[in-house]
Amino acid sequence: MPGRYYYLMTYICGFATASYFAMLSGQGWTAIAGCRQFFWARYGDWMVSFTLIVVLLGQVASAGMDVIFGAAGANLIYLCSLYMGSVSVVTTVKWFWFLIGLVALFAVVVHFAQIYKAAADARGGEAAQLYGKVAWLSILVWICYPAVWLFSEGFASFSVSFEVCAYCVLDLISKVVLSFMIMSGHDILGAKDGATSQSRDFV
Repeated sequence: MPGRYYYLMTYICGFATASYFAMLSGQGWTAIAGCRQFFWARYGDWMVSFTLIVVLLGQVASAGMDVIFGAAGANLIYLCSLYMGSVSVVTTVKWFWFLIGLVALFAVVVHFAQIYKAAADARGGEAAQLYGKVAWLSILVWICYPAVWLFSEGFASFSVSFEVCAYCVLDLISKVVLSFMIMSGHDILGAKDGATSQSRDFV
């Protein structure tokens, strides 16, 4: 498997580890409306690691860089909107940011489920099957993030402790489990890149 996959997976998990270390050490948080503890370090991690996940899935699918940049941009809008919604004092503004975030997340999901998938299907074979597995795992887990946000930073129904645990489980699945799934297909990805290289040489 080409080194870029290992680099991406290492940094995805590395940034997440640094974020959780900061939160565990009592850093990376502030108090927001209602004196609720808000971990802004989590959003710093997400903006980096989720963007790297978008790039990683694009590489697995053999999508073009223009498509990957489009998905990465939508992802950043989604995360920035959730952050702004979390720190908003005015309720109307908070939910307006949340709606913007949902629209941006929908754009990311469309890239994963359709645009990336079309690129993976064009390659065919086991590489397309591998992409299908990791893509649907990512889609299902990523949809859960705004659901947790809704009842934590949104309605403040969840306790901060439950919020941290819920996000931790989602992060483990979306980053660590995803990385292991991709690593398990290292032969597939190596063969795919080898075939791509040969076709370019032939052309």
